[in-house]
Amino acid sequence: MTSEASPDITLRSAQADVDEWIRTIGVRYFSELTNLAQLVEEVGELSRIMSRTYGEQSFKEGDRRGELADELADVLFVLICIANQTGVDLTAALEKNLAKKTGRDSERHINNPKLR
Repeated sequence: MTSEASPDITLRSAQADVDEWIRTIGVRYFSELTNLAQLVEEVGELSRIMSRTYGEQSFKEGDRRGELADELADVLFVLICIANQTGVDLTAALEKNLAKKTGRDSERHINNPKLR
């Protein structure tokens, strides 16, 4: 495991890096349900930043602003944990999902007048 991710990190290597971190520093994975709760919590933190930075909400005085990149990375980390502990190869899953979306939506978005 490297202390810094390379600029061309793959999903597969990210899964291996997270697994190594969990085994050497994190002691063990939280349960799947605990990790789901963690994921929801992290998405909530991401949502707070997004709604206040890009939406109509504003930060209150003294609010912890957080950093968008860090919150996205937190979401990704927990998502990778869930994939690792449930045996999901995210590379294969994303490839399959993109193929599904491509077949299903090949003309749908191009023909959607709402997107013009």
